Amino acid sequence: MPAPLSPNKRIAPAEQYVADFFRSNNWTVEVPPGAPVSADLIIQRGAHRFIVEIKSLSESRPDRVLPMLSMAILQAQAAAEQSGNALPLAIIYVPDASPSLARHVDSFAQRFAKDVPVGLISGRGEQYFSDAAFQELNRLPEELRRSAATHPPQAINLFSDLNQWMLKLLLAWELPGGFLNAPRKKFRNGSDLAEAAQVSAMSASRFLQQLRSEGYLSDSAPHLKLVRREELFRRWGAAAMRSCPEMPCRFLLRAPVPQQIRGLLGKHPEDACLGLFAAADELDIGHVSGVPPYVYVHKLPKVSSSDWPELMAYPTERPDLILRQAPFPQSTFRGAIDQNGLMVTDVIQIWLDVLHHPARGAEQATLIYEKFLLPIVGT
Repeated sequence: MPAPLSPNKRIAPAEQYVADFFRSNNWTVEVPPGAPVSADLIIQRGAHRFIVEIKSLSESRPDRVLPMLSMAILQAQAAAEQSGNALPLAIIYVPDASPSLARHVDSFAQRFAKDVPVGLISGRGEQYFSDAAFQELNRLPEELRRSAATHPPQAINLFSDLNQWMLKLLLAWELPGGFLNAPRKKFRNGSDLAEAAQVSAMSASRFLQQLRSEGYLSDSAPHLKLVRREELFRRWGAAAMRSCPEMPCRFLLRAPVPQQIRGLLGKHPEDACLGLFAAADELDIGHVSGVPPYVYVHKLPKVSSSDWPELMAYPTERPDLILRQAPFPQSTFRGAIDQNGLMVTDVIQIWLDVLHHPARGAEQATLIYEKFLLPIVGT
């Protein structure tokens, strides 16, 4: 019989069984000593790190298992938030797992626990896990195996809207002040990042796990530090190359356009901001002239409505401005800067937006990269 995992805490037979199961499958296993992290196990293999809550039942009935699974999920989530550097994992241990029980757990996981991995481990040898990190450990009844094959796990998009916002937060402390609306601080763990980003701890933890698994997060720095940045920025730029709805517009009143744009943005401080080349001009890093100003909006408006009475859409003449629906609104608007009363996109967003623009966007992007991004990419 294996030696106890920790001299500080004796664990129950079911927990010992689960610990031995993971150790036999090349996971590192430790038992938290207690407060402040209240959980049964912490397991790790490579970039994957989970804090585990285990519930043991002597009966394999779905009406007994699912309530205990719900409790395990909640407790695992709480422990993960306290930990800040591990994802939650809720496990149910039963003597045996019938195909019916496995189907019930699978259905429950798909409906109610999409953000929390769950596991079902039996003393007879059946194992079911909902998360892709454990797929190789599954020993499923044949009916469940056929069902799972039709719903393969989805990979996490490293450059989703909120993930781009969190990337900006991780880089903000290295940028000059006034070029990104974000706290210029180093984050110790996922909880710090989640608080600053105003996202759930689970969202931040999954994002950091994905960064680690793809080799973009330092394993040795005392704070969350991005590495392999040249490749990261190359991928980021490619991910941002997305077509988005645009609406050329002219002002009905023939008055100076900059003055009217300032007034327009003043009426929509939460819903509109200056972007691309015009934003670069406002930050005194502009390089390209002659392109109509771009104004980002959450959704293209009906310009004939009372909210946007100043504009005429799709004019036959040269437009005064182009309304563009932001493809990544959270990252775009959260990072926007108040530049002398005018909301403009941040320096990273400008670089992403002009990078593939046909009107000399590459020149503008190169200037921004060499002056502001290259110094932090090389760190």
